[in-house]
Amino acid sequence: MIRQATDNDIKAILEIYNEAILKTTAVYDYKPFTYENRKEWFEAKQEAKLPIIVYEDSGEVVGFATYGPFRPRPAYQYTVEHSVYVKKKSSGKGIGATLLEEIIEYAKNAKYKTMIGVIDAANEGSIKLHEKLGFDHAGTIKNSGYKFNQWLDIAIYQLELPGPAEPTEE
Repeated sequence: MIRQATDNDIKAILEIYNEAILKTTAVYDYKPFTYENRKEWFEAKQEAKLPIIVYEDSGEVVGFATYGPFRPRPAYQYTVEHSVYVKKKSSGKGIGATLLEEIIEYAKNAKYKTMIGVIDAANEGSIKLHEKLGFDHAGTIKNSGYKFNQWLDIAIYQLELPGPAEPTEE
């Protein structure tokens, strides 16, 4: 089941995110986040009216997705960068694809023009998923991160969305 995240999901979201920090190169952070940090993040997303959705399986939150501003300058107002994370034990079951499809729909309904995915270039599964859903490779930034004693490249993927009928410069 996919639903809007609530305050009660912050702990599960934190566990999923910290697992990605500690065990993968999906997040280029070194140290786990605190509950207080994720609560502030959650509240900021709510205040900005940005979606956070969760995938619940047998009563357990096993994945989440969201998006936020790509860059803070006003001309980027129609571009968002998304995030999708799934518990390792639940990966390979199509949960990430379902969450990504759903967050794309949120972005379409919000009249965004472009959705960006920033993916560790070695994450072939994520790259294949993005390509399957229509994302185009927009470039690779080599040696952009250092984690687990190695230099990492990021691949930038973008999906063109319908966007607003009449964009403005506000």
